[in-house]
Order: sequence, then C-alpha cells, then structure tokens
Amino acid sequence: MGSYLLRRLLSIIPLVIILSLITFILLNEIGDPLSYYVQANVTGEDLERLTKSLGLDRPVIVRYLDWLKNIITGNWGNSLVTGRPVTDLILERLPATLLLTGTAFLLTLILAIPLGIYAAVNRNGLPDYLVSSFSLLAFSAPTFWTGIMAIVIFSLHARKLDLPYLPSGGMYDLVEGPSVKSIAVHLILPATILMLFSIARYIRFMRSSMIDSLEQDFIRTARAKGLNERLVLYKHALRNSILPIVSLISVDAPRLMAGALITEQVFSWPGMGRLMVEHSMRADYPVLMGILIIITLSVAVLSIVGDLIYVYIDPRIEYS
Repeated sequence: MGSYLLRRLLSIIPLVIILSLITFILLNEIGDPLSYYVQANVTGEDLERLTKSLGLDRPVIVRYLDWLKNIITGNWGNSLVTGRPVTDLILERLPATLLLTGTAFLLTLILAIPLGIYAAVNRNGLPDYLVSSFSLLAFSAPTFWTGIMAIVIFSLHARKLDLPYLPSGGMYDLVEGPSVKSIAVHLILPATILMLFSIARYIRFMRSSMIDSLEQDFIRTARAKGLNERLVLYKHALRNSILPIVSLISVDAPRLMAGALITEQVFSWPGMGRLMVEHSMRADYPVLMGILIIITLSVAVLSIVGDLIYVYIDPRIEYS
C-alpha cells in the first residue's frame, strides 16, 4: 500500500505540469488582459509600458516557466486586474464556496442514498417511478432556469403576497451584517438549487447499484438464513452498493473547491465560481491559474482518498 500511495502522489506532479501548461497557453489565447485599458482610451505609450511591466511582451512558454517557478516557491502572483495577490483573492472567496457547495453536497448524500435504496427495493413499483421521474426532472432542468424560477416564486411573488419570503441573492443582509441566521437564510435557495442538479445522478447510481446487489447470491443466502430484511439491506446490500457512490463522490468532491459557476452567478453568491467568471471576462490568467491548481490538486488527492475508502469498505481490494 505504501508504494502504491507513493506512486500516486508522484503522478500528481506531471499531471499538474501538463494541465497547467495547456491551460496557460489557452488562457493567453482567449483574451487580452489589457483590453479594458484599450476601451478606456489609454494611450499607446502607457499600454506598452503596462505590457512590459507585466511581462506580457515575452513568449508564452517563458512566462509559463516563470509562473511555474513562482508556484513552486509559494508565490502565486498578483491579479492583472486588481493587482492584489492571487492567494488573497482565493482565500476570500473559498469559505463562501465551501459553505454553499458543502451544504448542497451534504444534502445530496442525505437525500439521494435513501431515495435510491427506496426506489431499488420497490423496483418497477409506483415509488420507483416517482423517484425516477423526480430525478429525471431535476437533472433535465437547467440550473439557471430553476434558479431564476426559485427567485421569482419564493422571493418576488412571496413578497408581493405578503408571505414569508427568501432573499434573492447575496450571502447575508448588507444592513444587518453577517450573522449565522442571515447567512443560513440566504443559503437556502442556492444550496437547494445546486442540490437538485446533483441529486439526480446519485439517485440513479444508488438505485442501479442497489438493484445489482440485491440480485447477487450472497443476498439470497442471507435471506435464506432468515436474517432480518433491514439487516440484509443495510449491512449486506448497502455495503456492496456504496462502492460506485464512493467513486462518484471522489470525482464530484473537487467541485466543492471550484464553486458552482451558474448558481453563484444567479444568486450573486461571492464564491470561487463567481470569481472565476469575473476574472475570465478580463483574461486575468494568474487568478484563473491559481484556481486551476486548487482544482487539479483536489481531484488528484481526493481520488487517492477514494481508493483508500474502497479498501476500507471492501477488504478484498488490494493495491500492490
């Protein structure tokens, strides 16, 4: 196991280098970070001076090597738009993103696993059709549409009808300031919308995996021994069915760091997703590259954690 973990950790290095190189080149092709100054009628001499001071006049590969050297030494650079350190911008937005996506992720697991089990146990029955229809509807509805509809119904119309309403955007009340109650109330709509988009896949995965487990010989043997049906489901079938969900979680978990681009935009949630959109529009590659590094490392590390959880759940699995 030790040698396996070492190989996996070492494999992260070329992964980060290859992905960062490709992304760096593409980001430098999609836009000019100084285009804003062109629109503001800045003189050509000033633009040339800015270009040289920011190092944008050098070849892309040279700038990438400088960026890589700085990343290794812990210097993530400064934003080309605001001039602030990239680490400061990311650390400001990261807590909001973790709160939103973490809440939605937790709600997804709490609801999707029992619903998937319930649909599998009642396969081809009315509960199965209802749960499957709900998951299909939730997956098919675009996030931006469900978000806007949620704002219209639970914020605008509810306020017009003098009913209790939910905030339409932001993270907390700007007048009262941040508080646990204010943040929790503002979290309800974006977390719910984000959860609806994710829950469909988990329900379908859980249902399919559970149905496959319930048809295995060891389940028939457990029932033949006279074991309680609840024990058969939750100790034997669920333990075997949860493995595909672990794989899905290890893939989805890095989204906790990346943020929810559309949801954060619709609800004006000040997270990483919104930061990425704002700086993508200005081709601010130092900030975008910093976010990429976080996402890449999260994917690599959490995939290793997923492998370890696999071994814990199913001791038959061995990594040599």
